[in-house]
Amino acid sequence: MPNWRNRVLRALWLLLRFALGGVFLYAACLKLRTPWQLFAISVDAYRLLPHWAVVTVARTLPWAELLLGSLLIAGRFLRVATVAASFLLLLFFIAMVRSYASGLSIDCGCFGGGDPISARTLARDGGFLLGSFLLTAITLRRRASARVGPAPRTR
Repeated sequence: MPNWRNRVLRALWLLLRFALGGVFLYAACLKLRTPWQLFAISVDAYRLLPHWAVVTVARTLPWAELLLGSLLIAGRFLRVATVAASFLLLLFFIAMVRSYASGLSIDCGCFGGGDPISARTLARDGGFLLGSFLLTAITLRRRASARVGPAPRTR
């Protein structure tokens, strides 16, 4: 039974890694194909950051998403990458929920322009967040169990 469970957990872990990595790469590529000023308009619409921070986020976030997506797919620095992805998605989700609850009719900015915040985008990004939390939990659990090592054999 434990062997079957480990295989299912490993398959889920790989699926989540590639799915979330692909989402981050896709989002980054869409943002990097357009001038950063267009993404800055989406960031500024949330009314959360001063101008200097909006510019900084608009210029650096797509590159951070590209790096996170690459690390997740490549399977490198996974403890850091999964925690960072979960933290980033949590920040995005909180900002979206706040804006939606405030009645702001704005673009979410998740995948470039043209995607207004709605119940659908909240459900989609909430799903990404839950998947990321699960991926982080599995990754940290795998790492902890690898440090403990196998149980000693009894005769």
